[in-house]
Amino acid sequence: MIAVVAVRDGQLPSGGDETVAECGGRAVLIGSGTAAAAADLSGVAHHVTIVEMPTFQPGAWAAVLAPLLQHEPAVVLPGSPDGRDLAPRIAALLHRPLYAGALSITTDRVELTRRGGTEIHQTHPGPDFVATLQPGVRGVAVRADAAAPEITDATPTHLPRQEHRDATVLAVLPPDPATIDLAEAPRIVGGGAGLDGPARMEQLVQIGAAIGASMGATRVITDRGWVPHERQIGTTGVVVDPDLYLAFGVSGAVQHTSGLGDPAHIVSVNVDGHCPMMQLADLAIVADANETLDHLVRLLGGNTTTTDPGMA
Repeated sequence: MIAVVAVRDGQLPSGGDETVAECGGRAVLIGSGTAAAAADLSGVAHHVTIVEMPTFQPGAWAAVLAPLLQHEPAVVLPGSPDGRDLAPRIAALLHRPLYAGALSITTDRVELTRRGGTEIHQTHPGPDFVATLQPGVRGVAVRADAAAPEITDATPTHLPRQEHRDATVLAVLPPDPATIDLAEAPRIVGGGAGLDGPARMEQLVQIGAAIGASMGATRVITDRGWVPHERQIGTTGVVVDPDLYLAFGVSGAVQHTSGLGDPAHIVSVNVDGHCPMMQLADLAIVADANETLDHLVRLLGGNTTTTDPGMA
């Protein structure tokens, strides 16, 4: 298997290193700053082919990649936004099936998540296929003593002639924490069963906007209908891997914590000082999450309270 990873300005996308690890350390990096991105794969990759390309154009990129990949039986891309754009174009040019949203991939078995993560389907693909791997589901064990990967430059001297329209980039905007895919979010503020009403989720959005964080929730919250399912963190929701996770009223059920990845910092606010989420936290604050949210919003200059009158 070989990984294909789209790179922007030398930065690997979410799940890029995991995809390379899933493919045994063989990768093709395409985009801008590919040499710098290849260096970041030390300890994960052993051979990297770099293809330096200008602004993201999935049609042109797929046309360049197709000749490089035609003899590769299994081609795997991370399920990042660029990966999801590029994968179907590569599959179409190579005349192969595409298995999107995989949890694990081998040459003879692909496990796919379906129905919002509530089902796992196992399929046995043919000898040649393209797949995308969900970011955050695998993890990576970096070998500290490993040598830097061998790098081959396959940048074309000219772009192939395009017989069809391609995507045109009008502008690249910074990510909006309120709408960014949770799997891509570096900071997350999460709410759990300890919150007393749906208005608390709006407070989390306000706090998130102030610190550049996205709002997430446990399954209890999504089952109540307070937020849509795509904001659910966990094995039956979105698998995340933020640098910072702020948990308000989250008890820490295994279905939730197993989908958290490995955050660099966890702050938990809960009245139960012994719940699993508090045990995982770097900073555990024994306090009522609802009152804490009111104080935080007040400090940030927002509404003073959203307490349900029926709970006063």
